[in-house]
Amino acid sequence: MSILFDRFKVVNLSPSRIIILIYIVMILIGTLLFKLPFATIHGLSFLNALFTATSAMTVTGLSVVNTAGTFTLFGQIIILLLIQMGGLGIMTFAMFFFILLGRKIGLKQRILMQQSMNNQTQIGGIIYLAKRLLFYSIIIELIGTFFLVLRWGPEMGWLKGLYIAFFHSVSAFNNAGYSTWTDGLNRFVGDPTVNIVITFLFMIGGIGFTVLIDVWSKKRFKLLSLQSKIMIVGSLIINLISILAVFILEYSNPHTLGSLSFHDKVWASYFQGTIPRTSGFSTISIGSLHHPTLLLICLLMFIGDGSVSTGGGIKLTTFITVLLFVVYCLRGKSDIVIFKRTIPQSTIIRALAITFFSGGVIFIAMLILNMTEKAPFLEIMFETVSAFSTVGASMGLTPHLSLIGRIVIILVMLIGKLGPLTLAFSFSRQQTTLIRHPKENILTG
Repeated sequence: MSILFDRFKVVNLSPSRIIILIYIVMILIGTLLFKLPFATIHGLSFLNALFTATSAMTVTGLSVVNTAGTFTLFGQIIILLLIQMGGLGIMTFAMFFFILLGRKIGLKQRILMQQSMNNQTQIGGIIYLAKRLLFYSIIIELIGTFFLVLRWGPEMGWLKGLYIAFFHSVSAFNNAGYSTWTDGLNRFVGDPTVNIVITFLFMIGGIGFTVLIDVWSKKRFKLLSLQSKIMIVGSLIINLISILAVFILEYSNPHTLGSLSFHDKVWASYFQGTIPRTSGFSTISIGSLHHPTLLLICLLMFIGDGSVSTGGGIKLTTFITVLLFVVYCLRGKSDIVIFKRTIPQSTIIRALAITFFSGGVIFIAMLILNMTEKAPFLEIMFETVSAFSTVGASMGLTPHLSLIGRIVIILVMLIGKLGPLTLAFSFSRQQTTLIRHPKENILTG
């Protein structure tokens, strides 16, 4: 690994470019592993192997083939490894091996680690965060495995139950949405254990590791950072709204909640209302949802989870910052104040830039797919937003994508995982100038 860093230093690559290159290399390695004859049951084309590797590495969960019916045990383990690396971050594992080998972690490696987390933490605390991130992740995944194996072990055998429980625990915590069953988790629509454990895992994984560490160390809400307060309160509010919305909108839909008992309706609404911002799991047919519900899910997927988490999207804090900016502008106020703290102008500008770039990527991808795919507009929009936000929820379009369509979704998943601004900064040259030009207003609105 140190040789790799030295080679990057020789060619003078920026940290953001190194992160992009590492992700591409790992995706290609995963693709080649999927091409091995003992990785799949009936073989896999290069493009489908590349799509699967990208989906797993970006913890998206979209699939052009059926995971259970295509991959052998070896292939599924490769998927798990890619999910784990993609969810926690490649640089986190690199730091872990540096520590195990007793190697000194220099400024270059710390900057790379910071860049892999989209500059969401300070360089001084990056090693502490990496250690805690790995520790919490392993403990939480083992806890999830324990409760799931208690549920599945007795009916399918303890050894098989242990593997399936571990697979779903890792997939859920990293917000990947991969399942070993052909119908996902639909068979457990009213199962309290599966619903609670799976949602617990992807909520914990999606709220953000900095929030988890903050809550663990400070215990009291009033002592938490502004980031933690916004994530906790914002997540509770948006989850409650989405759960109620799914329950109301789908209550009479015979293809989703309509045919279920009231007990199962509640569990299905709870599960489907909490997963759109983060994970691609589902306990009801996504393609059978009413259009208003699908539009709501698109919005939730676009919003996404927390920063420095296993989830995707523009991030909940970004959405809340933009929303508050609009509200305060309409009220004629220049400062955004929340929980008695003022959000800096630089943060507001970054939030607006992230939202604009993300919307631009989704628009361009949708434009191309509308020209190449014979599918309804809503299906194309849903699949594109799901890919960009690394959610993995699907209306069933992904397996039927054309050659160009699959390449577009691969690029969208990669951009969504790395972040539009990371890509933009990697191809831009920062220039400083002392020249200032006169200001002049223009008409807007």
